[in-house]
Amino acid sequence: MRSDVIHTLLVANRGEIACRIFRTCRDLGITTVAVHSDADAGALHVREADLAVRLPGAAPADTYLRGDLVVAAALAAGADAVHPGYGFLSENAAFAAAVLDAGLVWVGPPVKAIELMASKTRAKELMAGAGVPLLAPVDPATAGSDDLPLLLKAAAGGGGRGMRVVRELDALPNELLAAAAEAAAAFGDGEVFAEPYVERGRHVEVQVMADGHDTVWALGTRDCSLQRRHQKVIEEAPAPGLDEALRTRLHEAAVAAARAVGYRGAGTVEFLVSADGRPYFLEMNTRLQVEHPVTEAVFGLDLVALQLRVAEGEPLGPTPPSPSGHAVEARLYAEDPARDWQPQTGALLALDVPQAPGLRLDTGYTGGDTIGVHYDPMLAKVIAHAPTRAGAVRLLARALERARIHGPVTNRDLLVRSLRHPDFAAARLDTGFYDRHLDDLTAPGRSPATAALAAALAAAVRTTASGGPAPTRFGAWRNVASGPQLRRYRSEPDGTEYEVAYRAPRTGVPEPHDARGVRVLAVTPDRVTLEVGGVAQHFGVTADRGSDRVYVDTADASYALTALPRFTDPATHTAPGSLLAPMPGTVVRLAEGLAAGASVEAGQPLIWLEAMKMEHRILAPASGTLTALHAAPGLQVEVGALLAVVQEDPAAIPVPEETA
Repeated sequence: MRSDVIHTLLVANRGEIACRIFRTCRDLGITTVAVHSDADAGALHVREADLAVRLPGAAPADTYLRGDLVVAAALAAGADAVHPGYGFLSENAAFAAAVLDAGLVWVGPPVKAIELMASKTRAKELMAGAGVPLLAPVDPATAGSDDLPLLLKAAAGGGGRGMRVVRELDALPNELLAAAAEAAAAFGDGEVFAEPYVERGRHVEVQVMADGHDTVWALGTRDCSLQRRHQKVIEEAPAPGLDEALRTRLHEAAVAAARAVGYRGAGTVEFLVSADGRPYFLEMNTRLQVEHPVTEAVFGLDLVALQLRVAEGEPLGPTPPSPSGHAVEARLYAEDPARDWQPQTGALLALDVPQAPGLRLDTGYTGGDTIGVHYDPMLAKVIAHAPTRAGAVRLLARALERARIHGPVTNRDLLVRSLRHPDFAAARLDTGFYDRHLDDLTAPGRSPATAALAAALAAAVRTTASGGPAPTRFGAWRNVASGPQLRRYRSEPDGTEYEVAYRAPRTGVPEPHDARGVRVLAVTPDRVTLEVGGVAQHFGVTADRGSDRVYVDTADASYALTALPRFTDPATHTAPGSLLAPMPGTVVRLAEGLAAGASVEAGQPLIWLEAMKMEHRILAPASGTLTALHAAPGLQVEVGALLAVVQEDPAAIPVPEETA
């Protein structure tokens, strides 16, 4: 096997994974090259690279998915190797072949291995021959009630795209069509297959690393059962609660899978483990996984450095190092879990995660960056490593709790609550965790009334410092300086409104008005200390000068508050039945036969909107008639755009009992 020393590496990816690979390259003395779309011209991965090449356009199909442009960029920048990262072209055999044909080093598995594992249906056939345990496939054309529930999956891709759970035979034909359409849109291949859906199954995977000298390492297990929309949210290593016999079987099956395809480099063999402890092969990901840091932490390895070493033709050691401790990773997304996981966009004003021994932050963003509509909404991964699982979970939950994250809504509170949930603490894990617990995990938390008071007091000090004291104006309503001052705030994203009163003396600090049990200890424009029930609490207050938003951070909670005028503007209300775009995106399809004048049922999916690699359904708010339709497939819309209007059928409105 030839030896290729890598001097300059192009990363055919963006965001967090590009930054992470660059970090290892800097440690190894390798020059780094970034590629970027126009939307990413100022992104962190571009700022951190030594060189950067523009890919004209913004959409992934025009930029990061254009293998020809990426290879041309590598040659133009003088790179001698390409690392694909994960996602985009990372499991594209044609791209890997193009890299090699251009005389560049491919930091990934052999082209043949990618081809063999590219189709889940072909991969399962190959694994059966290697003795890897499998779920028996089900032919949708002959499926009966005894085969239910079924899981439909795209043959050519992952990430939850083209995946459906079918529990009723009558729903199978439509779900097959929908899954095939989504798979074709996402991967260019509409092939879909069916297999039994395992209730309460666990998603357990094995990290493998193989060289070109017949050495294959099985680097322990990871549990990735906590998922939303079949996409992972929290991962950990090692997978807790597995007996030694099952661990051994998983390791042996993973090594057999790697050897069956002549694998080289980093890869992951994924299994579904049933409630009675039986493992079934799901797929092999021929790339680095998002969750690779938990394995790195437990084994004390740099998997990217090992990928580069293997690509240069160097051998691995005969055995991997021994594992130590436990690691847990949480994916921080710009999304609203309480609103069907809607992705969020906008300016990220602050992203500060505490630093401490055992903590690691992998991110593609810093404060001041903008979260756009074209890419996955993951902001960062926060990883904690400790001697015990309980210690790692505690460290991670506390780090997330103390983080300053100002800007779009995130899943931070969900992550903290998930890590502290009794089922998670007891390692009662399965892929239905969020199906069962989401309502509780997203319920409104502790009242931010005290946080609103702190925001008002800090605002009063800012007003005074800028030339006050002066009466505070809210629309047409005027506070009198000699009387109690009033401020109104709306808590985001739950929408609860709070009105707080305080007195702003001409000298000294402002004091709360009629706030029993609350005493002011200190106030500055960005920090307020209150004594609440005899306990001193500190509130960090940050006002977004570009909006009416105020962020209040405490030792154990964070709040986003929007300052409201005393009276609301009637123009802000929309007509009843208006369906507005919940985020910027592209309309991908409409319900069959949907047109103005059509009758619709409450909860019926009417419009499908794609944003940030996820598909969202716009539902009919009530039963009635569609009186207007402004959406069409391919239409790009901004947040708040009017998509359609449903006029409610009076006959569907419940009649009050006293008038019936």
